[in-house]
Amino acid sequence: MQVDRPAQPRGIPGTRAFPIDIGRGLIFLAAGLSFVASVYLFFSGNQEQGIFVGIWVPSILSAGTLLIGGPRG
Repeated sequence: MQVDRPAQPRGIPGTRAFPIDIGRGLIFLAAGLSFVASVYLFFSGNQEQGIFVGIWVPSILSAGTLLIGGPRG
């Protein structure tokens, strides 16, 4: 006997897949903006500020991984 199971929609508001996709996009947007700002600052004569803002990129991506993926274990 075959049992029909309802299809799991993906990317539709109200499902679990939708908020994670938006969250990932926001994390990548924040990291990208930080990278662009750091390059602009570095080459506009504010080298120390550019390096400081450039350090934010891996920090944003790490925080996003922790927040979206959650701790394992």
